[in-house]
Amino acid sequence: MSGGWNTIESDAGVFTYLVDNLGAKDVQFEELISLDPENLRQQSWKPNSPVYGVIFLFKYPTGEKPSQQPKDGSFDYEAADQLFFAAQTIQNACGTQALLSVLLNKEDQVDLGPRLREFREFTEAFPADLRGEALSNSELIRDVHNSFARSSPFINDAQRLATEEDDVYHFIAYTSVNNKLYELDGLQPAPIVHGECSFDDFPDKVIPVLQRRIERYPPHEIRFNLLAMVRDLRLRAKEAGDQEWLYNEEQKRNGWQWDNALRRHNFVGFVGEVLRGVVESKLRKGHGAYDKWVENAKKKTKARMEERGKRGGGEETLEA
Repeated sequence: MSGGWNTIESDAGVFTYLVDNLGAKDVQFEELISLDPENLRQQSWKPNSPVYGVIFLFKYPTGEKPSQQPKDGSFDYEAADQLFFAAQTIQNACGTQALLSVLLNKEDQVDLGPRLREFREFTEAFPADLRGEALSNSELIRDVHNSFARSSPFINDAQRLATEEDDVYHFIAYTSVNNKLYELDGLQPAPIVHGECSFDDFPDKVIPVLQRRIERYPPHEIRFNLLAMVRDLRLRAKEAGDQEWLYNEEQKRNGWQWDNALRRHNFVGFVGEVLRGVVESKLRKGHGAYDKWVENAKKKTKARMEERGKRGGGEETLEA
Protein backbone atom coordinates (compact mmCIF):
# COMPACT_ATOMS: atom_id res chain seq x y z
CA MET A 1 0.00 0.00 0.00
CA SER A 2 2.76 2.45 0.86
CA GLY A 3 4.89 1.81 -2.21
CA GLY A 4 5.09 3.71 -5.44
CA TRP A 5 6.23 7.20 -4.45
CA ASN A 6 8.33 8.87 -7.15
CA THR A 7 10.84 11.71 -6.89
CA ILE A 8 9.56 15.23 -7.55
CA GLU A 9 11.52 18.40 -8.25
CA SER A 10 12.02 21.34 -5.94
CA ASP A 11 10.17 23.73 -8.24
CA ALA A 12 7.71 26.51 -7.44
CA GLY A 13 5.36 25.46 -10.23
CA VAL A 14 5.35 21.82 -9.11
CA PHE A 15 4.62 22.65 -5.48
CA THR A 16 2.02 25.31 -6.32
CA TYR A 17 -0.07 23.00 -8.48
CA LEU A 18 0.50 20.07 -6.13
CA VAL A 19 -1.16 22.10 -3.35
CA ASP A 20 -3.87 23.20 -5.76
CA ASN A 21 -4.62 19.62 -6.83
CA LEU A 22 -4.84 18.55 -3.20
CA GLY A 23 -7.67 21.07 -2.82
CA ALA A 24 -6.09 23.90 -0.84
CA LYS A 25 -7.08 27.42 -1.88
CA ASP A 26 -5.17 30.62 -2.56
CA VAL A 27 -1.64 29.34 -1.87
CA GLN A 28 1.45 29.36 -4.04
CA PHE A 29 5.20 28.90 -3.81
CA GLU A 30 7.97 31.28 -4.75
CA GLU A 31 11.64 30.35 -5.18
CA LEU A 32 14.06 32.44 -3.13
CA ILE A 33 17.36 33.13 -4.82
CA SER A 34 19.20 34.54 -1.81
CA LEU A 35 19.33 33.98 1.94
CA ASP A 36 18.28 37.52 2.78
CA PRO A 37 15.52 38.33 5.29
CA GLU A 38 14.45 41.27 3.13
CA ASN A 39 14.05 39.00 0.11
CA LEU A 40 11.76 36.76 2.14
CA ARG A 41 9.95 39.72 3.69
CA GLN A 42 9.09 41.03 0.21
CA GLN A 43 6.83 38.02 -0.20
CA SER A 44 4.61 39.52 2.52
CA TRP A 45 3.76 43.14 1.85
CA LYS A 46 0.56 43.23 3.93
CA PRO A 47 -0.28 41.92 7.42
CA ASN A 48 -2.89 39.55 5.95
CA SER A 49 -0.41 38.10 3.46
CA PRO A 50 2.13 36.24 5.58
CA VAL A 51 4.90 33.90 4.56
CA TYR A 52 3.40 30.67 5.83
CA GLY A 53 6.73 28.85 5.86
CA VAL A 54 9.66 27.71 3.74
CA ILE A 55 10.73 24.37 2.28
CA PHE A 56 14.45 23.72 2.15
CA LEU A 57 16.14 21.15 -0.12
CA PHE A 58 19.68 20.08 0.74
CA LYS A 59 22.14 17.23 0.29
CA TYR A 60 21.50 14.73 3.06
CA PRO A 61 24.59 13.50 4.96
CA THR A 62 24.09 9.74 4.51
CA GLY A 63 27.12 8.85 6.61
CA GLU A 64 26.01 10.88 9.62
CA LYS A 65 25.07 8.91 12.73
CA PRO A 66 21.84 9.68 14.66
CA SER A 67 22.26 11.94 17.67
CA GLN A 68 20.32 12.50 20.86
CA GLN A 69 20.42 16.25 20.19
CA PRO A 70 20.20 18.15 16.89
CA LYS A 71 23.19 20.22 15.79
CA ASP A 72 21.05 23.36 16.01
CA GLY A 73 17.98 23.99 18.13
CA SER A 74 16.46 21.36 20.43
CA PHE A 75 13.92 18.58 20.15
CA ASP A 76 10.45 19.50 21.37
CA TYR A 77 8.75 16.15 21.96
CA GLU A 78 5.63 17.71 23.47
CA ALA A 79 5.07 19.86 20.37
CA ALA A 80 4.22 16.76 18.30
CA ASP A 81 0.86 16.70 20.12
CA GLN A 82 0.23 20.40 19.49
CA LEU A 83 0.99 20.67 15.78
CA PHE A 84 1.03 18.49 12.67
CA PHE A 85 4.27 16.50 12.61
CA ALA A 86 4.61 13.17 10.81
CA ALA A 87 7.49 10.72 10.71
CA GLN A 88 8.69 9.91 7.20
CA THR A 89 8.10 6.22 6.68
CA ILE A 90 8.82 5.84 2.96
CA GLN A 91 11.46 7.02 0.50
CA ASN A 92 10.73 9.85 -1.99
CA ALA A 93 7.79 11.27 0.00
CA CYS A 94 9.76 14.03 1.76
CA GLY A 95 8.88 16.79 -0.73
CA THR A 96 5.14 16.45 -0.26
CA GLN A 97 5.60 15.73 3.43
CA ALA A 98 7.51 19.00 3.91
CA LEU A 99 4.80 20.85 1.99
CA LEU A 100 2.10 19.37 4.24
CA SER A 101 4.16 20.14 7.34
CA VAL A 102 3.66 23.82 6.59
CA LEU A 103 0.19 23.68 5.08
CA LEU A 104 -1.51 21.51 7.73
CA ASN A 105 -0.20 23.78 10.48
CA LYS A 106 -1.95 26.79 8.88
CA GLU A 107 -5.52 25.52 9.00
CA ASP A 108 -6.59 28.76 10.70
CA GLN A 109 -5.12 30.86 7.87
CA VAL A 110 -5.50 28.70 4.76
CA ASP A 111 -8.55 26.99 3.29
CA LEU A 112 -7.27 23.41 3.21
CA GLY A 113 -10.23 22.11 1.24
CA PRO A 114 -12.42 19.19 2.36
CA ARG A 115 -9.98 16.34 1.63
CA LEU A 116 -6.94 17.76 3.42
CA ARG A 117 -9.13 19.02 6.27
CA GLU A 118 -10.53 15.51 6.68
CA PHE A 119 -7.00 14.04 6.66
CA ARG A 120 -5.85 16.61 9.24
CA GLU A 121 -8.76 15.80 11.55
CA PHE A 122 -8.41 12.03 11.05
CA THR A 123 -4.71 12.02 12.05
CA GLU A 124 -4.91 14.68 14.77
CA ALA A 125 -4.79 12.22 17.67
CA PHE A 126 -2.16 9.96 16.05
CA PRO A 127 1.48 9.81 17.17
CA ALA A 128 4.04 10.91 14.59
CA ASP A 129 4.79 7.41 13.31
CA LEU A 130 1.12 6.62 12.64
CA ARG A 131 0.65 10.00 10.96
CA GLY A 132 3.53 9.11 8.68
CA GLU A 133 1.95 5.76 7.86
CA ALA A 134 -1.40 7.43 7.19
CA LEU A 135 0.26 9.93 4.86
CA SER A 136 2.23 7.25 3.01
CA ASN A 137 -0.92 5.15 2.54
CA SER A 138 -3.13 8.02 1.38
CA GLU A 139 -4.01 7.25 -2.24
CA LEU A 140 -5.09 10.85 -2.79
CA ILE A 141 -1.82 12.37 -1.62
CA ARG A 142 0.33 9.72 -3.31
CA ASP A 143 -1.49 10.00 -6.66
CA VAL A 144 -1.27 13.81 -6.69
CA HIS A 145 2.41 13.65 -5.69
CA ASN A 146 3.22 11.14 -8.44
CA SER A 147 1.38 13.18 -11.06
CA PHE A 148 4.25 15.69 -10.89
CA ALA A 149 7.07 13.17 -11.25
CA ARG A 150 9.01 13.15 -14.51
CA SER A 151 7.79 10.51 -16.93
CA SER A 152 10.28 7.71 -17.58
CA PRO A 153 9.99 4.59 -19.76
CA PHE A 154 12.46 2.83 -17.49
CA ILE A 155 10.54 1.94 -14.33
CA ASN A 156 12.47 0.45 -11.44
CA ASP A 157 10.28 -0.39 -8.47
CA ALA A 158 13.20 -1.69 -6.44
CA GLN A 159 14.48 0.58 -3.66
CA ARG A 160 17.86 0.32 -2.02
CA LEU A 161 19.54 1.94 0.92
CA ALA A 162 21.75 4.87 0.03
CA THR A 163 25.48 4.65 0.61
CA GLU A 164 27.94 7.41 1.50
CA GLU A 165 28.89 7.63 -2.20
CA ASP A 166 25.34 8.47 -3.29
CA ASP A 167 24.00 12.00 -3.69
CA VAL A 168 20.85 11.95 -1.57
CA TYR A 169 18.63 15.03 -1.24
CA HIS A 170 16.04 15.78 1.41
CA PHE A 171 13.21 18.29 1.92
CA ILE A 172 12.38 19.80 5.32
CA ALA A 173 10.04 22.57 6.44
CA TYR A 174 10.38 25.64 8.63
CA THR A 175 7.33 27.46 9.95
CA SER A 176 6.07 29.46 12.90
CA VAL A 177 3.56 27.65 15.11
CA ASN A 178 2.33 28.91 18.48
CA ASN A 179 4.85 31.77 18.29
CA LYS A 180 7.81 29.43 17.98
CA LEU A 181 10.04 28.66 14.99
CA TYR A 182 9.93 24.95 14.20
CA GLU A 183 12.00 22.78 11.90
CA LEU A 184 9.82 19.89 10.75
CA ASP A 185 11.85 16.97 9.41
CA GLY A 186 10.17 13.59 9.17
CA LEU A 187 13.52 11.81 9.58
CA GLN A 188 13.97 13.33 13.05
CA PRO A 189 12.26 11.94 16.18
CA ALA A 190 10.45 15.19 17.00
CA PRO A 191 9.99 18.80 15.86
CA ILE A 192 13.08 20.95 16.39
CA VAL A 193 12.41 24.31 18.02
CA HIS A 194 14.63 27.31 17.24
CA GLY A 195 13.24 29.83 19.72
CA GLU A 196 10.42 32.34 19.86
CA CYS A 197 9.04 33.50 16.51
CA SER A 198 5.87 35.34 15.48
CA PHE A 199 4.57 35.48 11.91
CA ASP A 200 6.04 38.96 11.52
CA ASP A 201 9.42 37.81 12.86
CA PHE A 202 9.60 34.72 10.65
CA PRO A 203 11.86 36.15 7.87
CA ASP A 204 14.37 37.50 10.39
CA LYS A 205 14.38 34.35 12.52
CA VAL A 206 14.47 31.61 9.87
CA ILE A 207 17.26 32.98 7.66
CA PRO A 208 20.00 32.74 10.34
CA VAL A 209 18.94 29.13 11.04
CA LEU A 210 19.26 28.29 7.33
CA GLN A 211 22.61 30.05 7.13
CA ARG A 212 23.98 28.05 10.06
CA ARG A 213 22.84 24.81 8.41
CA ILE A 214 24.52 25.72 5.11
CA GLU A 215 27.73 26.69 6.92
CA ARG A 216 28.09 23.07 8.05
CA TYR A 217 28.82 22.10 4.43
CA PRO A 218 32.08 22.60 2.51
CA PRO A 219 32.36 26.01 0.80
CA HIS A 220 32.05 24.45 -2.67
CA GLU A 221 28.67 22.83 -1.89
CA ILE A 222 25.99 24.96 -3.57
CA ARG A 223 23.22 22.43 -4.18
CA PHE A 224 20.48 23.99 -2.08
CA ASN A 225 17.01 25.21 -2.92
CA LEU A 226 14.53 27.29 -0.92
CA LEU A 227 10.81 27.73 -1.62
CA ALA A 228 8.49 30.05 0.30
CA MET A 229 4.81 29.21 0.78
CA VAL A 230 2.84 32.44 0.40
CA ARG A 231 -0.64 33.71 -0.35
CA ASP A 232 -1.63 33.59 -4.04
CA LEU A 233 0.13 36.57 -5.62
CA ARG A 234 -2.72 37.02 -8.11
CA LEU A 235 -5.04 37.89 -5.24
CA ARG A 236 -2.55 40.39 -3.91
CA ALA A 237 -2.19 41.95 -7.37
CA LYS A 238 -5.99 42.33 -7.62
CA GLU A 239 -6.17 43.92 -4.17
CA ALA A 240 -3.44 46.36 -5.18
CA GLY A 241 -5.18 47.15 -8.47
CA ASP A 242 -1.95 46.39 -10.32
CA GLN A 243 -2.96 44.99 -13.72
CA GLU A 244 0.61 44.55 -14.94
CA TRP A 245 1.50 42.51 -11.86
CA LEU A 246 -1.65 40.43 -12.32
CA TYR A 247 -0.82 39.81 -16.00
CA ASN A 248 2.73 38.72 -15.10
CA GLU A 249 1.43 36.33 -12.45
CA GLU A 250 -1.07 34.81 -14.89
CA GLN A 251 1.71 34.35 -17.44
CA LYS A 252 3.87 32.70 -14.80
CA ARG A 253 1.05 30.28 -14.01
CA ASN A 254 0.68 29.45 -17.70
CA GLY A 255 4.39 28.71 -17.87
CA TRP A 256 4.18 26.45 -14.83
CA GLN A 257 1.28 24.53 -16.37
CA TRP A 258 3.26 24.02 -19.57
CA ASP A 259 6.33 22.80 -17.67
CA ASN A 260 4.22 20.43 -15.59
CA ALA A 261 2.63 19.02 -18.75
CA LEU A 262 6.07 18.38 -20.22
CA ARG A 263 7.12 16.53 -17.08
CA ARG A 264 4.27 14.07 -17.55
CA HIS A 265 5.05 13.42 -21.21
CA ASN A 266 7.17 10.49 -22.38
CA PHE A 267 9.36 11.68 -25.28
CA VAL A 268 10.90 8.30 -26.14
CA GLY A 269 8.63 7.76 -29.15
CA PHE A 270 9.34 11.26 -30.44
CA VAL A 271 13.09 10.83 -30.01
CA GLY A 272 12.92 7.47 -31.75
CA GLU A 273 11.22 9.00 -34.79
CA VAL A 274 13.75 11.83 -34.94
CA LEU A 275 16.65 9.36 -34.70
CA ARG A 276 15.18 7.18 -37.43
CA GLY A 277 14.85 10.20 -39.70
CA VAL A 278 18.45 11.23 -39.08
CA VAL A 279 19.75 7.69 -39.75
CA GLU A 280 17.81 7.48 -43.00
CA SER A 281 19.24 10.84 -44.01
CA LYS A 282 22.81 9.71 -43.34
CA LEU A 283 22.32 6.44 -45.19
CA ARG A 284 21.00 8.27 -48.27
CA LYS A 285 24.22 10.32 -48.41
CA GLY A 286 26.30 7.16 -48.83
CA HIS A 287 30.13 7.12 -48.87
CA GLY A 288 30.36 6.08 -45.22
CA ALA A 289 28.43 9.12 -43.96
CA TYR A 290 26.52 7.01 -41.44
CA ASP A 291 29.62 5.31 -39.99
CA LYS A 292 31.44 8.63 -39.75
CA TRP A 293 28.48 10.18 -37.95
CA VAL A 294 28.38 7.30 -35.43
CA GLU A 295 32.13 7.52 -34.74
CA ASN A 296 31.95 11.29 -34.20
CA ALA A 297 29.05 10.79 -31.82
CA LYS A 298 31.03 8.20 -29.83
CA LYS A 299 34.00 10.57 -29.52
CA LYS A 300 31.81 13.43 -28.31
CA THR A 301 30.04 11.19 -25.79
CA LYS A 302 33.36 9.90 -24.45
CA ALA A 303 34.66 13.46 -24.12
CA ARG A 304 31.56 14.55 -22.21
CA MET A 305 31.82 11.56 -19.85
CA GLU A 306 35.47 12.30 -19.15
CA GLU A 307 34.70 15.95 -18.47
CA ARG A 308 31.84 14.98 -16.16
CA GLY A 309 34.15 12.60 -14.31
CA LYS A 310 36.66 15.43 -13.75
CA ARG A 311 33.90 17.58 -12.22
CA GLY A 312 32.82 14.74 -9.96
CA GLY A 313 29.37 14.49 -11.54
CA GLY A 314 27.42 11.66 -13.00
CA GLU A 315 26.56 9.93 -9.72
CA GLU A 316 23.15 8.50 -9.13
CA THR A 317 20.82 10.93 -7.37
CA LEU A 318 18.43 9.66 -4.69
CA GLU A 319 15.83 11.29 -2.49
CA ALA A 320 15.65 10.57 1.21
